[in-house]
Amino acid sequence: MTRHSPAYGKGAAAVALVATTAEVLAHPELDEGLLAPWERLRLTGIRVPGRRDDVVAARLLLRLCASRITGLEPRDVVAAQRCPGCGRDGHGRPYLPDRPGLGVSFSHADGLAAAAVGPGPVGIDVEPLARRPGPVSVLRRLLPKDEVDAACSEPAPGPALLRLWVRREALFKAGRDDLPLTEWTDQGRAAVVALAGADGAFAPPLSPAPAPRSGR
Repeated sequence: MTRHSPAYGKGAAAVALVATTAEVLAHPELDEGLLAPWERLRLTGIRVPGRRDDVVAARLLLRLCASRITGLEPRDVVAAQRCPGCGRDGHGRPYLPDRPGLGVSFSHADGLAAAAVGPGPVGIDVEPLARRPGPVSVLRRLLPKDEVDAACSEPAPGPALLRLWVRREALFKAGRDDLPLTEWTDQGRAAVVALAGADGAFAPPLSPAPAPRSGR
């Protein structure tokens, strides 16, 4: 698992972790039994095994981040979700009921997982380095047109559009557009990551990144 770099806020710390799904599921502190009954119930609706593993990994990684920042054991971290649109629990933005001052976020995509916990609103997004977010015509409807046009004008528009996508997703998950953004590439895991809100998050690495596949 990888860290993101040094200290956040006035003496407070934020934690962001990025890992492959396999790394998370093999971690000695984590197993599916840590998930709440409502989370395990939601897993029954996921029919694709790989996607199910990604979802489990992201939710477990959130607990590990919360453990690192609160001092609780991962099994003692209580996580919940609430939809800001309909106001119902069980889906939508994650939060820690027992730690209202902490923002939490998680992401998963094709064998990758990421999570962040820190003071105030936070959002994190991870995507495979090789992914392209979609046709430019569609992106112009989903993202600010001027930012899409700027990305398209770069020498490598595909990677630029992917970076724009993960940044916008991180801000969306944080629920605010005015937060500081940090973006980095995890070359070992072939992942692009964006973190909103927790400017300068830190978490010690827990295992080495696997060697990148040939040709990547």
